[in-house]
Amino acid sequence: MAKDRVNVAVVGLGMGRHHLKDYHANPRACAVAICDVDATRLAQFAAECRIPEEKCFTDYRKLMAAAKRLELDAASVALPNVLHAPVTIAALNAGLHVLCEKPMAMNVRQGRAMLDAARKNRRRLMINFSYRFMPQTQSLKSFVASGAIGDIYYGRTAWYRRRGLPGFGGWFGQKKLSGGGPIIDLGVHRIDMAMWLMGSPKPVSVTASTYNVIGARTAKELGKAFDVEDIGGAFIRFDNGATLIAEASWAGFTQKREEMLTQLLGTKGGILHSNVNETYEFEARIFTEHDGALWETKLQQGLAPCPTAYQEFIAAILEGRDTIAPGEHGLAVQQILDAIYKSAATGKEVRIRAN
Repeated sequence: MAKDRVNVAVVGLGMGRHHLKDYHANPRACAVAICDVDATRLAQFAAECRIPEEKCFTDYRKLMAAAKRLELDAASVALPNVLHAPVTIAALNAGLHVLCEKPMAMNVRQGRAMLDAARKNRRRLMINFSYRFMPQTQSLKSFVASGAIGDIYYGRTAWYRRRGLPGFGGWFGQKKLSGGGPIIDLGVHRIDMAMWLMGSPKPVSVTASTYNVIGARTAKELGKAFDVEDIGGAFIRFDNGATLIAEASWAGFTQKREEMLTQLLGTKGGILHSNVNETYEFEARIFTEHDGALWETKLQQGLAPCPTAYQEFIAAILEGRDTIAPGEHGLAVQQILDAIYKSAATGKEVRIRAN
């Protein structure tokens, strides 16, 4: 595009506050408009980012109708999962590029409709797989791409919380609004990271189990709605013969309060991405063999610039290129999520058809 800045709107100011603040600080972006059903929250962020009242909306449909008048180029969709597809499709049909929060949608059918709208309107659809945008992850991606660990054939990826149940009565714990529990909330990040590092192989089958033990008990005691899993795990097969174990929990009697890891084994080496001391600090390690000795290397510092997901979204629009987290990748992850829940419900392996 011939412009040097992207005019962007942010829809949803809960998680979307992070989108808004990043755009507001980015000289290549201009946060033109915001939308949230909470008028108080809307006014707060309007004041912080100096967005005039006439560019603040409580109804996303009114925002999309005003897209041309506001000279918008793009939108960030940061809403409850049930709204990802309808709001994203509305924005794409309004001629806007879209960055949508994870998970892509509630199900594969919605995800395909989002991709169809992006292609029809010739606009970019990016999914906010934020764990791709870390110095450790980016460095591991480059190392794997160099061929240093060979062909990846096996992996394990997980995000465990010993006690991290969301507020009861909210949308996170209601399947009709969220699509699921920690698998679709936390597991989505680790599954995506693993698949990206593996070179984005195509999933072909899933066998899974989910459980709702502690969550159901706690919800009953509080008299609140909670009909999603509190823990789950899956065995995923890919078209290249590789396999991946994926696990996620909001509650379970695990050793650590918070544990995240992605470990991948290749024919010439292995890699590990994990959090440090139960925090949101991360480290990357590489395991190789040289001259009859087994070596372990720890990444000390990533030297290449590491953009945020929001910066990548803006740059891709201005540079006329695909993003590194396109909607097609979101759909592949969504296929796995759908298959996990179907397998858990039926007790059977679920085959995944090619897109």
